[in-house]
Amino acid sequence: MQPLISVIVPCYNQAQYLDECLQSVLDQTYPNWECIIVNDGSPDNTEEIAEQWTAKDSRFIYLKKENGGLSSARNAGIEIAKGEWILPLDCDDKIGNQYLELAEKEFDKGYTLIYCEAEFFGEKTGKWELPKFSLENLAKDNCIFCTALFKKEDWIKIGGYDEKMIYGLEDWEFWIHLLKSEKNEVYRISKILFYYRIKSQSMIKNLQNEKWHQMVFNIEKKHYDFFYSRYGHIHYLGIEKEKLIAQINKYQSTKRYQFIDKLFLIFGR
Repeated sequence: MQPLISVIVPCYNQAQYLDECLQSVLDQTYPNWECIIVNDGSPDNTEEIAEQWTAKDSRFIYLKKENGGLSSARNAGIEIAKGEWILPLDCDDKIGNQYLELAEKEFDKGYTLIYCEAEFFGEKTGKWELPKFSLENLAKDNCIFCTALFKKEDWIKIGGYDEKMIYGLEDWEFWIHLLKSEKNEVYRISKILFYYRIKSQSMIKNLQNEKWHQMVFNIEKKHYDFFYSRYGHIHYLGIEKEKLIAQINKYQSTKRYQFIDKLFLIFGR
């Protein structure tokens, strides 16, 4: 019997894209799937659209929850998933109709994660040129998009997506946690089967902001062993150390510090 694949679609206030996303799931050549639509407290008409799909095909399942962020929504969907393999799919993206079929052919080969090649659509088009997976490349930056297949039992082992990653990079942290052991193997299907939507706001998004840096800092702190074993240092931890030293030096140059320092010299003799 073909294994069940659970597609997890978290939704927050992007109902205008949901039909296209779910149609790409319905079009799969592989039949044994379920698709869990997770409404993460959307104020728009996500619920109305989701219920149309659950009425159309019983393989679509609708879950409504209070807003908790992307990691929380994915975890909630995976929690009730019945499939052995999990495929996260954001509601504004879509997958090629052979993705599940070609991935399933690799299930018995011992891979921890299976993904494919990808393409942009929307405000920007063209192939998404990601570096080939290696732990060294993963330590530099996220080289695997979120829509990749992994086993539910592995999700349980590592405790799911980190719900503290509320400003992004939750998939990078998850892949590091899942794959940092040298024993884990990754397979990329040599075909474009994932389509990542570029919207105008995503093109102008400024990644060099304090929240983004904080998320990177949190990842490096949480997986210190992973980064240190490859670089011998931690980039953002180093930045934080430099900031602290600068603050100390700044304080040491103040008259108040110099006065207190003199008192210690006098009375500490």
